[in-house]
Amino acid sequence: MTDILTTDAATPAAPENRPWLDASLTVDQRVELLLAEMTVEEKAGLFFQTMIVMGEGGELSEGDSAFGIPSNREYVAGRHMNHFNLLGVAPKASHIAAWHNKLQELAASTRLGIPVSISTDPRHSFSDNPGAAMFAGPFSQWPEPLGLAATRDADLVQRFGDIARQEYTAVGIRVALHPQVDLATESRWARQLQTFGEDAALAGELGAAYVRGFQGSAFGPGSVSTMTKHFPGGGPQKDGEDPHFDYGREQVYPGGQFELHLKPFEEIFAAGGRQIMPYYGMPVGTEYEEVGFGFNKGVLTGLLRERFGFDGIVCTDWGLVTDQPIMGTDFAARAWGVEHLTPAERMVKILDAGADQFGGEHDPELLLGLVRDGRVSEERLDVSARRLLREKFELGLFENPYVDVEAADAIVGSAEFRAAGEAAQRASIAVLSNDGALPLRRGLKLYVEGIAPEAAAHYGEIVETPEEADAAILRLQAPYEQRASMFENFFHAGSLDFPEDVVAHVRAVSSVVPTVVDVFLDRPAILGPIVDAASAVTANWGANADALLEVLTGGSPATGKLPFDVPSSMAAVEAS
Repeated sequence: MTDILTTDAATPAAPENRPWLDASLTVDQRVELLLAEMTVEEKAGLFFQTMIVMGEGGELSEGDSAFGIPSNREYVAGRHMNHFNLLGVAPKASHIAAWHNKLQELAASTRLGIPVSISTDPRHSFSDNPGAAMFAGPFSQWPEPLGLAATRDADLVQRFGDIARQEYTAVGIRVALHPQVDLATESRWARQLQTFGEDAALAGELGAAYVRGFQGSAFGPGSVSTMTKHFPGGGPQKDGEDPHFDYGREQVYPGGQFELHLKPFEEIFAAGGRQIMPYYGMPVGTEYEEVGFGFNKGVLTGLLRERFGFDGIVCTDWGLVTDQPIMGTDFAARAWGVEHLTPAERMVKILDAGADQFGGEHDPELLLGLVRDGRVSEERLDVSARRLLREKFELGLFENPYVDVEAADAIVGSAEFRAAGEAAQRASIAVLSNDGALPLRRGLKLYVEGIAPEAAAHYGEIVETPEEADAAILRLQAPYEQRASMFENFFHAGSLDFPEDVVAHVRAVSSVVPTVVDVFLDRPAILGPIVDAASAVTANWGANADALLEVLTGGSPATGKLPFDVPSSMAAVEAS
């Protein structure tokens, strides 16, 4: 594993008053030395991992009112926090790197100098859902995990993980809030795009390859720690609704298939996955308490800690404790099954369940009040604090928390990495039907929708109407229903039927000219009417216009395979 971490700031020395900086000691010794010096306030700060934003051009930020995020300085110096999920996309990698170094300098100026750990949701794909992933921005662009699953290629997935590791570490991101190895067994569920599909064996194989790519051959200073989600499997949501929202809080297991959803996690543990995130959902009709998994002692202690022997970090999903506004709409805490508890009581239940961190929360005073009242012991804080500090030491953050700002732009989104991502995009595209229209001959007169004309012009002559064309190419998005708020509409849910006007339009174009329809299948849309109308149908899970057109014109083979079943009707979905 290549270690690309370099420094443009001084590596911390080991003064007498900071003996935990002595790298000749074991990690356990260093953890105990630091823990012994920490106040309860400094320990409490470790327990909170939440969103943070960077300032323009790589400066420190004064916060973001839309997400209720305070200033960088308030987080680090005021609240003793040092685990953050970076929100938003920067135009240049060097801006992220510069901001990261300034944040580490701020952390180094605190009493104990505990370095910051920066995490992120996926950043290499095409998603625009800020509750699940980020646009790629300066990073190389790859298919979504469903697209990686469509390749059936574990070596490719590990290569992706290794490239993502290099890009993340170049800007200071050391924790990946992924992979997501939930099984896409409920066709309507909004979170399938970041999974590896419905097959448990494939999800386990590819998830393990993903972890090996991010963490490297040996976990250490060049690694990115992976936080696999959502234990014990977040796919089987009742009616396919997502438990980000109260109407999707129930998780059900038709056919008694609870154990099936655990199988990918077994492969993650064998691959050395370091961290786990439980999901929001509450299990219904199982042996476990009907409360959200982050509150569920039978699941986190009995199943995860005891049965599987997992001693890594467990961080809850975001926002289990306090009500918080998101994008101008007030949302209740996802305290499913324990809505009647106060925020303080929810914290106690989460800690008792066996979790180490409160995801998306940023009020250490709430935890400190519990310690002062004797409801949470300092010894219980120490149990989780050891895990959290150990990770920072093993990642090498105490030796060198800084990155090389000048190198970041050369590493992130390099020509080599972008070429690898585009090759993966091409490999993931699946041909679902073809009456002989494919491959298209280059140089035809093309009518296109959903493709920039300047991109399509490399493959044929672009015309304004289907009547002028030799072939038409239409790009569609899998259908979804509009919901009440902006945040909800990032989670594509509801019916999988294409609206009649969309189907009618495809039929109208197809009646004039041979038509190829490409569908972004973030969920398994009901494709029958489209297949009946079009000359050929392809599926993608994140592919730019060039990648698609290379496949459609025969420049690259179409090797992708569906990572899930496609239903014949909504009646079939509801009866499944």
